[in-house]
Amino acid sequence: MAAASLTPPPRLTTTRLVLRPARPDDAEGLFAAYTADPEVARFMTWRPHRTVEETRDYLSACMDRWAAGTGFTYLLEEPDQAGPIGAIDLRLHEMSADFGYVLAHAAWGRGLMPEALRALVDWALAQPGIWRAVATCDVENRASARVMEKAGMRFEGVLRRHTIHPNLQPEPRDCRLYARVKDD
Repeated sequence: MAAASLTPPPRLTTTRLVLRPARPDDAEGLFAAYTADPEVARFMTWRPHRTVEETRDYLSACMDRWAAGTGFTYLLEEPDQAGPIGAIDLRLHEMSADFGYVLAHAAWGRGLMPEALRALVDWALAQPGIWRAVATCDVENRASARVMEKAGMRFEGVLRRHTIHPNLQPEPRDCRLYARVKDD
């Protein structure tokens, strides 16, 4: 079975997190938690949201991609807290899966994102058609690099002029590439 035809589970749980698809009523919570925060958006491929409507549009796009099977965005929640604190995106390709993630500033430094990323990488590599799990981050984003390392991914190299991070500059920037493969 080609990896691109897989559908991940609609809900995953880790020791401290619940990963679930977005819902329309998440917009206000995400806007308050991180989508409007310039510090959170610094290394992202999107600019901070100015209105909750921008966040609502983002969530609608996430739900559309999930329904179409072209991308799977999970929101992260702590079971004892109200509202999502982050998101992690899973994109399936022919033989691989790639990931992107974001976490509210208030949740930084607690090891939550490596826990979420590891859970999704573990799920992906357990599938028969997926051989490789990859993620990238801006070369200056050491915190994101540490997330991937803590999730068991290995640094493979620098992708030159790979991704535009509009909050830093309008031109593509170098990114660090991390991966984990079935044999790891």
